[in-house]
Amino acid sequence: MTTTTSTPPSTPRLLSPDYRALTIGAVSLASMIAFEYLAVATAMPTVARELHGLPLYALAFGASLAAGVVGLVVGGIWSDSNGPRGSVWQGVAWFVVGLAIAGLAPSMWALVAGRIVQGFGGGLLSVALYVVVGHCYPARLHPKMFGAFAAAWVLPSIIGPALTGFVVTQWSWRWIFLAIALLALPAALLVRPALTNLASSPRAEAANSKRRILWALGAALGACALHFGGQQRGLPALAVLGAGLAGVMRFAPRLLPAGTVRMRRGLPSVVALRGIASAAFLEAEIFVPLMLTRQRGLSPAAAGLTLTLAAVSWSAASWYQGREGQPLSRVLLLRLGMTLVAGGIATTSLVLNPSIPIVVALAAWAMAGAGMGLIYPTLSVLTLELSAPEQQGANSSSLQLCDSLFAVVAISLGGSLFVALVESSSVAAFALLFGIASAFALAGALFSSRVRLSGKPRAPGP
Repeated sequence: MTTTTSTPPSTPRLLSPDYRALTIGAVSLASMIAFEYLAVATAMPTVARELHGLPLYALAFGASLAAGVVGLVVGGIWSDSNGPRGSVWQGVAWFVVGLAIAGLAPSMWALVAGRIVQGFGGGLLSVALYVVVGHCYPARLHPKMFGAFAAAWVLPSIIGPALTGFVVTQWSWRWIFLAIALLALPAALLVRPALTNLASSPRAEAANSKRRILWALGAALGACALHFGGQQRGLPALAVLGAGLAGVMRFAPRLLPAGTVRMRRGLPSVVALRGIASAAFLEAEIFVPLMLTRQRGLSPAAAGLTLTLAAVSWSAASWYQGREGQPLSRVLLLRLGMTLVAGGIATTSLVLNPSIPIVVALAAWAMAGAGMGLIYPTLSVLTLELSAPEQQGANSSSLQLCDSLFAVVAISLGGSLFVALVESSSVAAFALLFGIASAFALAGALFSSRVRLSGKPRAPGP
């Protein structure tokens, strides 16, 4: 008698035929968002000079940030009520149209309008891509896909500033916006086949949708005021900062899971830890190049090397956390990541002492980047694990909202504190900021076990 043996099904991979186009398209869209963020920051001084719009310089960034906050909330509502397909297409459309408006802008006000449209589209798209991961990939691929999203920031971080500088000097700053818009379209077409198979009929009624959008507008305006006030001086700056902080504190908690501020076990702690990690790392990151150029005399290019190394280590650590068979639980990955961030920030500050070699800062900031590479994908995976399918949009929105708002508050208040101290002692100003940021990360390490519900077993997977 002849026996037949069946071939076991192959292990799904991100680039398996069933997922290849979706993976490449989704990661490419994430890279477009990353490149836009980094490239515009590099090109904006030239833009403001040519359009005679220096008074609107801060608003060009703050308006995009505020629109992105609203986009995150609306994207979560749409994804939960009708599935992520419409949110992806709406996000791409608003993103591309906003970039086109900015690229063709005849004045700085027109560019600000384009930044608002683009920021709203980027918020929609960011949330929708998270929900697409939850709907289109098996759970075992979630860590790998979120690791790929993190890696999508690496190439823009490495080549973005140099490429932007070349385009601005050799051609025009307008091509920074227009080229990203053109490249986003083929990336969107790659995800189209997978999205056509997703149900678009309503699955859940989004509760309090209108109120959530109004709360998002309030939080966005508060964040914009914080961003603007952090760049001002004197009593007017304090007034704007106070109003902005009041707006964020009044409206932001309404957009987050109940218990986020109190670090309640489960999803609230997951969301809160994303904000804590973002606040700690970004508050320190924006001052690392300034410290190295001001205190140690490095060129801007040499100081920027620290950020490049951190981007590379971030990507490597993201790959590791999604690797098959890695032995650490989600809690241990978080604790290790937060500890690396805290230690990296604290060690970087040691180069304030002229006797400490610069290479210490390079290694230390790479260590902090590796910590973030463990933290971000892990928290994204936990968000999907702890969310019902009809809540993945709202909870992914909350995760990214907490990231943005905590970072804005930390950077704005930290920047104001730095300005107040730097004239009397620049060393003390830098040391205090790095100390606060390191303490935030240490607090995150202490609270990392709260991401698991009491008695909840560890979910299978890497």
